[in-house]
Amino acid sequence: MKKWIAMLALYLASMSAFAQEAPTQNAPAMQGMGMGGSGRTQRMLQKLEERFTAANTTHDGKLTKQQAELGMPRVAQHFDQIDTQKVGYVTLPQIEQFLATQRRE
Repeated sequence: MKKWIAMLALYLASMSAFAQEAPTQNAPAMQGMGMGGSGRTQRMLQKLEERFTAANTTHDGKLTKQQAELGMPRVAQHFDQIDTQKVGYVTLPQIEQFLATQRRE
């Protein structure tokens, strides 16, 4: 139990290091897909962007499957569905679009 609490604290501390004060850049695009507007949705999009930034260790805006496995396991689980162009990486807008599609279903 103590290990779990320590891991959770470490995770939260590391996520706060990537926090940004500005609103999510992709929020206007997400509003058209039914994922914008509410404060809760904006916070979810912000967290998604933070997690993507943390997982994208090469800082090129492209998340490989290996990076996803290490930093965004749920994205890794659905990687082939998100990577519709089959180029071996996914971008934040692709992940957001996938989530919007899943939300509608």
